[in-house]
Amino acid sequence: MTDKTITVELHQKNDFQFVIDFGDPVPALLGDEPPPLGQGLGPSPVQLLAAAVGNCLSDSLLFAFRKFKLHPEPIQARVETLTGRNTEGRIRVLGINVVLKIGVEGATLEHLSSVLDQFESFCTVTQSVGLGIPIHTRVLDVKDLLLKESYS
Repeated sequence: MTDKTITVELHQKNDFQFVIDFGDPVPALLGDEPPPLGQGLGPSPVQLLAAAVGNCLSDSLLFAFRKFKLHPEPIQARVETLTGRNTEGRIRVLGINVVLKIGVEGATLEHLSSVLDQFESFCTVTQSVGLGIPIHTRVLDVKDLLLKESYS
């Protein structure tokens, strides 16, 4: 694959509100900080980071299943992002916990171990973010059976 540049433009609307323009055909999105800085009228940058990690991992898991012509739908993701202060007293993202849940029993899926062994390596965002922020990922089946757990 050749290198590619992804461009997103942000335009201040009001105080901490920014219109995030992804380019056609994707609709723009309003980002905003929660109170007391902003009004919380859109997702915060930390929420957007959490969404990017969760969305990319979900896509990567589905892609890995589809390579084996498997259908684990529906896939759900829950992303918890821990923030706190660093040694300089600045708020930082300290860790991200992701739970992916597939819509079928793991025992019914052929090639499950192959899928679980490789899906995270397909995730561009998580593999990049994980270089600086610890990410804990768990994959559960429809009965909440733990299928995989990893730390990066």
